[in-house]
Formats: sequence, structure tokens, C-alpha cells
Amino acid sequence: MQCDVRDATIRDSIALQDIYAHLNPDDPVLPETAFRAALAQTIDDPQQHLIVAELDGIIVASCALHILQNLTRGARPFGLIENVVTHKNHRRLGLGKLVLAEATQRANEAGCYKVMLMTGSSRPSTLAFYEAAGFEQSKTGLQIRF
Repeated sequence: MQCDVRDATIRDSIALQDIYAHLNPDDPVLPETAFRAALAQTIDDPQQHLIVAELDGIIVASCALHILQNLTRGARPFGLIENVVTHKNHRRLGLGKLVLAEATQRANEAGCYKVMLMTGSSRPSTLAFYEAAGFEQSKTGLQIRF
């Protein structure tokens, strides 16, 4: 079993659409051309990192890291992690932790003073997963959805 953690490429378009279905099954399915255009824009932005774990040639986990400029903390940026997902058939193998570790390392290398994420899950197993990956529940998240 060979696992590689790497940046997503445009060739990963179909595999990414498949894995995102495990994150939000009710999301509308985008036409391939629209998804590829959004993926290309993401890949071309040096402040965005779409990280995937590939197991035996198949993408089985992913997360997105966004580096955001900041005017406090000595103008050090911060990292925001979104869309953390592992294929349902490959969970509990440490693959999600691998992509989170890569995202955290990249945020640190970019000079971020912190990296954060939010989860919509209140399941103890999900919260334990994030804590085991080094995150602590320390703030209250608020949002407005459109």
C-alpha cells in the first residue's frame, strides 16, 4: 500500500468530484467543465493549496488550505483549512491526518501565526479526529450562510 501526499492537479478533477460527494452528498453536481474551471483557478492561486492523499493511485483524502493576509500579529498571515474529507471506504487509516499535517506544515512555512478550521459536526469521533491531528477546540465559530 503506497500513499503519496501531494498537490492536486487538473487531472484529478473527476477523482476530486467523487471524493467531495463523501463530504457533502447533497451538493449539486457541477458539470465537468465548470468544476475543472474552478479547480484550475484554485490551483493557479499561490495562496491556495489543494492537498490530496493518493493511495495506490487513487485519491482517498483531501483538504484545502487558504493562506490569508492579515494586518495584525505583525502582519503575519493565517491559514484556513476547509473541505477536509476522506473517502468513506478509507477512513480510520490516518489518511485525513496526513493531509492535515501537510496543510499545517505549509501554513507554518508560509509564516502563518495560526491555522484554523471549523467543522459542522458535533460527533465525538469527528472532534477526537481533529484533536488527534493537533487542533484544539478553543473558539466559537459563527457564520452566515447564503
